Amino acid sequence: MVKNVLMGIGNEMKGDDGIGNFIARKFSAPRWESIPCETVPENFTSVIKKEKPELLVIVDATEMGLDPGEIKRIPKEKLNSEMVGTHGMPLKHMVSYLEESAGKVIFIGIQPGDMVIGNEMSDAVAKAGKIVMKILQNGKIREIESL
Repeated sequence: MVKNVLMGIGNEMKGDDGIGNFIARKFSAPRWESIPCETVPENFTSVIKKEKPELLVIVDATEMGLDPGEIKRIPKEKLNSEMVGTHGMPLKHMVSYLEESAGKVIFIGIQPGDMVIGNEMSDAVAKAGKIVMKILQNGKIREIESL
């Protein structure tokens, strides 16, 4: 039985923008389902509606004006139109919609550096992805500072 769901968002062809999918493809832990959503997280909302996880974690490269690789929990109120990125549905609206089916929704943003098409993910952002995976595996999500 799935207790938690991780949704990774981003475009892997745009360097650091692919961090959410990088995490979703590599992350594994008991009682977790991990979904690489690419640039269309709205296409996977039915999984959340069906599974009704206790915890839904959404991870995406998010422009926060920080150094590349910095990690923050972003409250729904702080998700704005500038944080839509490559996605069709504004993230604030998607989080509101998914809150109806998940016990708790947590959005984790990782500050990207290079998001040029064809470039590789930067070392700083890849390292941040590994940190996020370790935090999730250890159940210590509260250790991520809020924006």
